[in-house]
Amino acid sequence: MVECLELERFVQDNDVESKPVDDISSICKSLDLKGSIDCVCDGSGIAAKDFGGMQSVRALALIRPAGAEDVALIVKAAALSPNLTVAARGNGHSINGQAMADGGLVIDMRSTKENHFKLLTINGSPYIDVSGGALWEDVLKRCVSEFGLAPRSWTDYLNLTVGGTLSNAGISGQTFRYGPQTSNVTELEVVTGKGDIITCSETENSELFFGVLGGLGQFGIITRARILLQPAPDMARWVRVVYADFEDFSRDVEFLVSLPAGESFDYVEGFVLVNSDDLVNGWPQVPMDPTHKFDPTLIPPNTGSVLYCIEVVLNYRKTDPPSTVDEAVSRLLGQLAFVKGLKFEVDVSYAEFLLRVKAQEEVAKANGIWDNPHPWLNLFISKSHIADFDQAVFKKLVKDGVGGPMLVYPMLRNKWDNRTSVVLPEGDIFYIVAFLRSTVYPKGPEVEKLVAKNREIVQVCREKGLDFKLYLPQYQCQEDWKRHFGNQWSRFEERKRVFDPMAILAPGQKIFKRRVSQS
Repeated sequence: MVECLELERFVQDNDVESKPVDDISSICKSLDLKGSIDCVCDGSGIAAKDFGGMQSVRALALIRPAGAEDVALIVKAAALSPNLTVAARGNGHSINGQAMADGGLVIDMRSTKENHFKLLTINGSPYIDVSGGALWEDVLKRCVSEFGLAPRSWTDYLNLTVGGTLSNAGISGQTFRYGPQTSNVTELEVVTGKGDIITCSETENSELFFGVLGGLGQFGIITRARILLQPAPDMARWVRVVYADFEDFSRDVEFLVSLPAGESFDYVEGFVLVNSDDLVNGWPQVPMDPTHKFDPTLIPPNTGSVLYCIEVVLNYRKTDPPSTVDEAVSRLLGQLAFVKGLKFEVDVSYAEFLLRVKAQEEVAKANGIWDNPHPWLNLFISKSHIADFDQAVFKKLVKDGVGGPMLVYPMLRNKWDNRTSVVLPEGDIFYIVAFLRSTVYPKGPEVEKLVAKNREIVQVCREKGLDFKLYLPQYQCQEDWKRHFGNQWSRFEERKRVFDPMAILAPGQKIFKRRVSQS
């Protein structure tokens, strides 16, 4: 059934000749969708905003497709118009309007979340076929409860769609072991910018497969993904240890991610905190249980303005002897140079650990601040320049904190497939650095100030010649995108020409301009 509300006519300007697009009523009549279309007549609906909360645009319509066939019909209809664009929206966790379409069509992929959920065994290994609109949280819960299995690679926050994270990379503390989520998917169903529904993999339509993975939504909309599974553990020993010196921190965290499989932890991350009792930015971030006490007198004299924390997890089964878990954790921690006495640990269920951010989300929602702007900044920094970044940024620009977590931890380049569209710094090891800023006020000068601070950080990286790439990138002009992709730009541009020649998809990324139909 197609539902059309308050039908109006809009104009979209994409630096092509501006013409009124077909009004939504004609689109409704021409599409035989099984899903629904809602007219978007103001800037308050979900199509007009995202988690970043810093941009708002007016889309022509919000469409809730029933499946891949509906998505294909929508893209084909856009192709027949002079200037319509299409953006796939997962759960709206974009930061800079990447899932928006100003004057275009926004597809709410969550309406397809139940379309696929099938367990497969291929060459003795288990896989799950899931919808691109499925939330990772639901995939986790169903896989564990129904099969005792789980995907290998995660994101820190699981209220994200499968298609959304695969369009970027999908990273967390398991990435050093299994690679990003893009390295753990073996088949996709994709609707291209031509409106074709194509199944692709490493061996079938491989250029589309690798292009879509990390492709920022530019080449196709993921409607189904086949994800590798493994037996799900029952429990997680969750540990945090604190460092006063960045050299000790970086040496130890690189040591942990470089150990062979089975000889290290199952999850390794790190973060920076302010050396103070600041409730948001300082010592109170570290303890994980109300009974934990952070003793600042243990911090060595003359320690600087910031501290560092390595966060690790060892997964285990309930049937494992407690002494076995204790010995494995002690053996690994015994090789690290953290501040003695500043170690904190808890045992939680595997699912509870993976859903740890959900608890923070619930608190933020209860306090009325979850929907406030989130001017985040995420970067990949080469290992060769991470110490310089520490000196220039952690110890100076953000030494008083950012009002949220400051993540920093290494990944191994050999766990990433260079055939995907993701671009990385040089070197065998690189770091993710994430400034997960949040604001107290819903809008105003504070947000502009934080965005300016993000720009300053990027500018410092450029001025000092650091080898870095933005993760979840957003630029305003194609020249900056060309610099971002570097020698991979020609491949990215060619993939666009082949799979979305009219530049219909993902206009919010601002990489390509919508092209005029030649028909």
